[in-house]
Amino acid sequence: MATMTEGPVTALPSLSNEEIARYSRHLLLPEVGMEGQQKLKAARVLCVGTGGLGSPMAFYLAAAGIGTLGLVDFDVVDSSNLQRQIIHSTKDVGRLKIDSAEEKLLALNPYMKIVKYNTLLSSANALEIFKDFDIVADGTDNFPTRYLVNDACVLSGKPNVYGSIFRFEGQASIFATEEGPCYRCLYPEPPPPGLVPSCAEGGVLGILPGLVGVMQATEVIKLILGQGEPLIGRLLLVDSLNMRFRELKLRKNPDCPACGTHPTVTELIDYEQFCGIPPAVQPGAALINGVPQISVTEFKQQRDAGKDYFLLDVREPHEFKIANLGGYLIPLGEIQKRVSELDTSREIVVHCKMGGRSQQAAEALQKLGFKKVQNLAGGIQAWSEKVDPAVPRY
Repeated sequence: MATMTEGPVTALPSLSNEEIARYSRHLLLPEVGMEGQQKLKAARVLCVGTGGLGSPMAFYLAAAGIGTLGLVDFDVVDSSNLQRQIIHSTKDVGRLKIDSAEEKLLALNPYMKIVKYNTLLSSANALEIFKDFDIVADGTDNFPTRYLVNDACVLSGKPNVYGSIFRFEGQASIFATEEGPCYRCLYPEPPPPGLVPSCAEGGVLGILPGLVGVMQATEVIKLILGQGEPLIGRLLLVDSLNMRFRELKLRKNPDCPACGTHPTVTELIDYEQFCGIPPAVQPGAALINGVPQISVTEFKQQRDAGKDYFLLDVREPHEFKIANLGGYLIPLGEIQKRVSELDTSREIVVHCKMGGRSQQAAEALQKLGFKKVQNLAGGIQAWSEKVDPAVPRY
């Protein structure tokens, strides 16, 4: 039976009469009881992210009586978050997510302690943050941070309760325990940049992170109590559209660079570079991978001045119906077979929602011999924010 990382033996905290009444349904379970509830009160759990996964995860951990809950997040609440990030509300838009989350968690359970880290988790701070917690629950939404959380958990000896979501599908597991595999055992290499769209570009069913986040909270509680069969060496796959669950058996890879018998990952690295993500483009930067970048304000000025561009929209048809700039629609996946539809007499400006897919399309067109191609930096989102707020943001 795997339990949370053992520390020095200390007396378990007592429960007040108010806490006994609050947790009575737990206390009636032989698998929890008074001692189990005291273990929950003594536990220190870190939630990385207070978004789609972190919201339900933190809510249920707070309700269950986790004594100390750490929150790591640097983002602010956006209206597009509210479809799934249930810890935040309309009045919180523009507010720091960790402040919004703290308010809701303490309103739910004032008998707990919240530790806030208003920062971007990085190689410079992860080990220092992790050292004060027993279990780390990964609610992140990008590959560099997932590898960072994994490696920091392996190096610090903390279980990594993992979850991920995309569109209608999710995953959950427990990594970085002594007897089980780590995230690198499952995914030794990250996917090529841009191959897997983010939820911001690909979308996600709002209820899905609730399903997966609650699974993560369940696994955290099982580790603390030392009860049941945790998801160590098992990857649970969720298909919410068809409501099917599958399980894959995972094995620890003896050659894993992080948790194998001869590890080569002995310190935290540059995870953006590891995942092949180019450095952030500074304002005024002209090129990304050889593709000229044009800002939305510059594009509007030049078009208003009479410059004749061919505006190519590489989003999906359902996105075009939500909002469009009047461009010619060819989804990214159809570019190769529909290049004959492009107007080669004019300079091509490619755009998508946020600039990622259009960058891929522009690079593909360059390889096909197109010389006059630019990427609209920031996409239609930037256009809505900086040029025309009447264009819906989605």
